[in-house]
Amino acid sequence: MTRLGRRTRLLRPARFDELGLKRALTARMLPFMVAAMAFLAALTLAGWVGVASLARHWQEGAGTSLTVQVPEPRNPASQGGENRIRRVLDLLSGTPEVADAHALSDDELGDLLRPWLGTGSERTALPLPAVIAVRLANPDADLAALGRRLDGVAPGTLMEAHDIWIRRLSALARSLQACAGIALLTVAAVASAVIAVATRAGLAARREAIEIVHGLGATDGYIAAQFARRATLLAAVGGLAGALAALPVLLGLASLAAPFTGVQSQETNPDVLAALPSILWVALPILPVAAACIGFLTAQATVRRWLHTLP
Repeated sequence: MTRLGRRTRLLRPARFDELGLKRALTARMLPFMVAAMAFLAALTLAGWVGVASLARHWQEGAGTSLTVQVPEPRNPASQGGENRIRRVLDLLSGTPEVADAHALSDDELGDLLRPWLGTGSERTALPLPAVIAVRLANPDADLAALGRRLDGVAPGTLMEAHDIWIRRLSALARSLQACAGIALLTVAAVASAVIAVATRAGLAARREAIEIVHGLGATDGYIAAQFARRATLLAAVGGLAGALAALPVLLGLASLAAPFTGVQSQETNPDVLAALPSILWVALPILPVAAACIGFLTAQATVRRWLHTLP
């Protein structure tokens, strides 16, 4: 920097707006638009986290659950003097890999069949098998060996694992998370486009001043830095406002979703802040930082590209 430039910089007030950027990039529309994008980004992140949490909770439950059907449960078993259902329950209770085995009562079985068979008396005449709900202590248990042992004490016993539901849940969760990722990228692209449009409008509004300063020796980097500083500040303010606006919405959604994820609901847990996953407490403060980065990079690129078109 020349001696004249240093003297001029010392004489002008601090934070002097020589390009008039406070009028070119006003603190009205741009922060509002960025805040809207940050709000949508927060909801998208919450959806991604919520889908992952629900899928993990349901997969853990389905991965440790079995359904055992025993045809002709009251008939004598092939071994011992007990009936078939009793022998199957004894075998399951004595298996270390099984944490719990519960035979559904007639009322419970009727509740399961009611959507298909109705409530008529003809349902009671059907030769229904006994149904046992099994919860495994070890999800990696050898189910094939267990099935052979069950068939040995009560031939014809069917054991149904929930692998197909686990695969479907995993595929659904991955699809929803991919949609959330695409939505998040779309929000970032729209925010970048909004900042670029606002920057170009500011350049057009201050074209004469920029041309004068540029003609006096101001470098492209200096002019771009002035715009980038202003755009970064406005984008950060908008990102902070959007994150704060999304916080009560996310707390409400987390409280509603708590019973489905195994977390205590708001009635049993007065601390509603604990209902929000910890990853979102980390992600929300990042939104203003991400908005500021998008604002800085977009403004830099937009201004430099525009300056290259000057004669």
